[in-house]
Amino acid sequence: MTKTVKWILMGVILLFIAGIVIYPRIKSQIKSNEEIPLSTQALSQRRLPINIHAVILKKQSLTDKFISTGTTIPDEEVDLSFESSGKIVNINFNEGTHVKKGDLLAKINDKPLQAELKKLEAQIPLAKERVFRQGALLKKDAVSQEAYEQVTTELEKLMADIELVKSNILQTELRAPFDGIIGLRLVSEGAYATPSTIVANLTKISPLKIEFSIPERYVSDVSEGTGISFYMEESNGMIQKHQAQVYAVESKVALETRSLKVRALYPNTNEAILPGRYLSVEITRREIKDALAIPSEAIIPEMGKNIVYLYKGDEAKSAEIITGLRTESQVQVLEGLTPGDTVITTGVMQLRMGMKVNIDNLKEE
Repeated sequence: MTKTVKWILMGVILLFIAGIVIYPRIKSQIKSNEEIPLSTQALSQRRLPINIHAVILKKQSLTDKFISTGTTIPDEEVDLSFESSGKIVNINFNEGTHVKKGDLLAKINDKPLQAELKKLEAQIPLAKERVFRQGALLKKDAVSQEAYEQVTTELEKLMADIELVKSNILQTELRAPFDGIIGLRLVSEGAYATPSTIVANLTKISPLKIEFSIPERYVSDVSEGTGISFYMEESNGMIQKHQAQVYAVESKVALETRSLKVRALYPNTNEAILPGRYLSVEITRREIKDALAIPSEAIIPEMGKNIVYLYKGDEAKSAEIITGLRTESQVQVLEGLTPGDTVITTGVMQLRMGMKVNIDNLKEE
């Protein structure tokens, strides 16, 4: 083989090796060039207008209030029981009915006491006669002052014994201490009752008390006479609003909860609301007339500032605002906006200055 042929073979081999090395790079560059239009298309898509919701601002009334939970409790409540022991001989009430103050509800056996009372009362005429005779004799100096005072003392002692027996007889009677509704009875006639035996429960629910607690930071906002609203679920599933008035506030803040217990009165004239119901209490601290307010979700905190986006000429324009009162869903705007401005309320985290937007839903705030 000649020297020329060898050089030709070596050249072919070198070209083959170079092709193997360079081809992947060329292929990668071609693929990259093919992807450029796709990236441009994606960028173009990102520049399409964003669909948003917005509100047109107008002045409105803004209420500063706080919510608490509470319960209904009776105006008066007592577990009824006898003051003495004995067998129950009469029960004079129907369960779940209204009773009046002083009504006789139940009675235990008092026959021994009645017999003793008759015995003592039978001695009164004789005791009075003795006092009369001794008094007449004393005027004639026929008896001593000591003898007269002795029979007088015996009469007074007799009358005191009679009063004691009468008092014991009263303790065998169970009477209603106030007007109210008597609950289910827990004893029957013939049962032996003691002062610890509960006969029934008596409650007064007109008016009705509303008991709730408030955080210590709101202590200065609640006092006697403060009006409250409370909400309860009715039997039909609807939430009903009622009005009540604070009549008493606890004298100190509870250390465990750092809250203050408060009670309000609700007339409950028709006795439709029963004690023990769960409720939501709303207390108004203050009300601002002609306030400019926006939904809280429209605000973007940014570097210690509050930013909102306005809809102007199909574009989003940012504006810095100064806020005031905050409620559950709205924020008062003190500076930065004017009535009639259109504030964007959705998609605000995606917005940038000058970005194109389309309004899907527009309402007046």
